[in-house]
Amino acid sequence: MHLDHIYIKGFRNFKEATVNFNKHSLIIGANDVGKTNLIYAMRILLDRGLSDYDYELNDSDFYAYEETNEVIIRIYFTDVIDDCVVARMPGKISDDGKLVLQFKAIRDNKTVDYHFYCGKSDSEEDLGEIDSPFYRKYLNLKYISSKRDFWGFINKSKNLLLNQAKDNREPEIIEADNALYDEISEKLEYVDAKIPELSYVKNATEQLNKELDKLSIHHKEQTIVFDTSTTEIDRVISSVSLASKHEGKNMIIGGEGRINQIYLSLWATQNEVTEFSNEVSIICVEEPEAYLHPHQQRELASYLGKNLKGEVVLTSHSPYIVSEFSPNSIIRLYKEKNESLAASDGCSNVIEEGVDGLGYRMSVIPAEAFFSDYVILVEGPSELLLFKTLAKQLGIELDRLNISILCVEGVDFVTFIKILNAMCIVWSMRTDNDVLKIPKRPEFRLAGIERALKCLIKGCELNSEEKKVVEENVTLLRGFNDPNNIPEENKNAAATIRELLDGYNLQTANVDLETDLLNSPLRKTLIDYYDSDGVLSDEEIVAEMKKHKGLNMYHFLKKKKDQLVSLKDDRIAALLYNAKKYIEKNYGADANPA
Repeated sequence: MHLDHIYIKGFRNFKEATVNFNKHSLIIGANDVGKTNLIYAMRILLDRGLSDYDYELNDSDFYAYEETNEVIIRIYFTDVIDDCVVARMPGKISDDGKLVLQFKAIRDNKTVDYHFYCGKSDSEEDLGEIDSPFYRKYLNLKYISSKRDFWGFINKSKNLLLNQAKDNREPEIIEADNALYDEISEKLEYVDAKIPELSYVKNATEQLNKELDKLSIHHKEQTIVFDTSTTEIDRVISSVSLASKHEGKNMIIGGEGRINQIYLSLWATQNEVTEFSNEVSIICVEEPEAYLHPHQQRELASYLGKNLKGEVVLTSHSPYIVSEFSPNSIIRLYKEKNESLAASDGCSNVIEEGVDGLGYRMSVIPAEAFFSDYVILVEGPSELLLFKTLAKQLGIELDRLNISILCVEGVDFVTFIKILNAMCIVWSMRTDNDVLKIPKRPEFRLAGIERALKCLIKGCELNSEEKKVVEENVTLLRGFNDPNNIPEENKNAAATIRELLDGYNLQTANVDLETDLLNSPLRKTLIDYYDSDGVLSDEEIVAEMKKHKGLNMYHFLKKKKDQLVSLKDDRIAALLYNAKKYIEKNYGADANPA
């Protein structure tokens, strides 16, 4: 069976949201955006570890930003064909394998009344009230918190491991074990007899018994001694502890990361799903990456997906784990006007459709971007280096503001834009104002402006007036014969379109990055760096700047980065300032924290 989606209304920071799931789903998002609350909503309906007390919601469990006195949590299942569920829920599952579970809590003054429901659909006639979530015995959620009691669980699990191994022995192994068991018992009896002969063991309690005798005559009847009854072999076996062995020597299991891996491996072993399982469990693990380095984080994500055969839901802050997931299986939570929402309603094929046929997977966009609130798209490495360095020189802290700058490695902005839109991540862009010849025709086109306009049309919602502006001017972005002498009519159309683009923070260069920089307040610095003898023309300086662009930009910035502050009022810096303003407006970020 499949956990298809969950509907949440009025619960904590969810005013109203629908979240879709895949078989393996990854929940990501900023701190305090609602990842744990989403999981807890699922737990209310499915976690056997919750009690009746947990269902009596507190005032803080009701959505706080509007008057809310009702919480609804509804989980939808499809493909319900598992015998352990179907046989025990007659009349509750539709003919096409659908099942709906619902929790409703109503607040009246200071009291909270709650009810559980179950049925074939969410219609009133199908969704009937039930006394309790009885189904959790065979349909449940198994949850690993981000705050894991490593050693408590490991010590509890070791006996289960021993008993499982004991039960799985073949008859000949049992016979050999019994013989060895008897041999060990005899040797332990010998040890038990010899230990009291040690003088300090025998005499250590002598003074204690004298003092007890002073307190009461009854103490003479019983003498206090050190217990040496090691002959109870079962107790000895049960007291063994897990340790790490290297070259035949026992070592303490070191490192929180190693312990975390042991914890999750033990947990996976104990919760392995087989065809004979008498329950269906959704496995939920919060922040599995704890204490692990990047390679192990990626491997752990793959391991959990392969070894936990049922449905798996992970939450994570790790871009390394994100990189192991198909974008269609990522649930990105974000906030909008004080409520938490899931981008594209959770797991969605919209991203796959956006890059269909291009051969892209997760590598199309760095995993870091999925955690961003704002992304600036640029063409290549030189723009990436410039904007990151410029931001630092202007005092714009990109990481604190949760802004990413991404290089599209060319001019295929649309692929990135479709993914960012699907994830509800705000974006802006900068591209060169290329003028290119139209193939097989003696005409040219304003390719850079056309490129940005395509991004505008495919990535933004234009109003009717803006659409009219596009229609009236788009044809004039091409069809002229001399790129060095563009007719005024075409120039005016380009200027009109560029103004529209600027309104959406889609910036086209005046020419290209290098030429724009040379014509900016940075001009003197660039001339001093590239033409200290004063013999090069502007065209020759630009040509020098374009040689090995990325490496050239790196060396220039390494020596002259402090001069970038001169660009603070230049159009180039506008993208950074606009991104900063958006974050401050929507997330209340202080530009100059104390």
